[in-house]
Amino acid sequence: MESILEVKNLTYIYSAGTPFEHKALDDVSFHLHRGEFVGIIGHTGSGKSTLMQQLNGLLKPTSGTVLLDGKDIWSDKALTRQARFRVGLVFQYPEYQLFEETVFKDIAFGPKNMGLSPEEIDRRVREAAGFVGLTEEQLEVSPFDLSGGQKRRVAIAGVIAMEPEVLILDEPTAGLDPVGRSEILGNIEAYRKAKNATIMMVSHSMEDVARLTERLLVMNGSRLAMDAPPAEVFTHAEELVAMGLNIPQVTQVFLALKKRGLDVKNVYTIDQAVAELNRLRGGASHA
Repeated sequence: MESILEVKNLTYIYSAGTPFEHKALDDVSFHLHRGEFVGIIGHTGSGKSTLMQQLNGLLKPTSGTVLLDGKDIWSDKALTRQARFRVGLVFQYPEYQLFEETVFKDIAFGPKNMGLSPEEIDRRVREAAGFVGLTEEQLEVSPFDLSGGQKRRVAIAGVIAMEPEVLILDEPTAGLDPVGRSEILGNIEAYRKAKNATIMMVSHSMEDVARLTERLLVMNGSRLAMDAPPAEVFTHAEELVAMGLNIPQVTQVFLALKKRGLDVKNVYTIDQAVAELNRLRGGASHA
């Protein structure tokens, strides 16, 4: 697979040289392939948010490099500016950043800053709105008249309208009901498939990342602790718990399987793990 974004020995220190100095990232290295769906998990304070802001040039590394198509995004001001459009970043609760008088204008804000023609801006706004399930009528209303879930869609559409090759999302389903969660995740997957975009999603939902992602990056104490497919990551259930991560259903399944003596490295999907656990439980009940 073609690599689009690469991080090499990335270190970032907040308030360097002061009594408040804090190393948020410590020698982190990985790469992202074009069209890939990658999840990031880790306890609060593990460096996830700082890492995301490095990838599109919002924060400059203390040391190390971020390469976009093989070029250091900080080697030239033009490359830094390009990175901020090519690598889209959706913060947690992005609906609080809406400010324009209509949904159309809010989604158009990014494309306008790119210097695109009115015709191209119009095309991008309507296409982005379509990806997130907004109607033509909703484009003309104030974003503040929409529901929380609809505002979230507007905010995500505003980033999608810039047509980023890499889309990074910080807890995109936080605070949404199950239907809203499912719809937003479906919108993100639709964009990935339509544009062959790379998706990186921070999430505390092990179920979501296990179901959607192809790789998981596990952050722990400012370092990258694991980089592997979800099925492999979840074979290290005890380590995940020791890192301070929550114990969602999928982690409990793998722990239970391991306690029953099953080699979980031979379990390749979450569905298979659940089926195997149910089988074992059934056998125990008949014993």
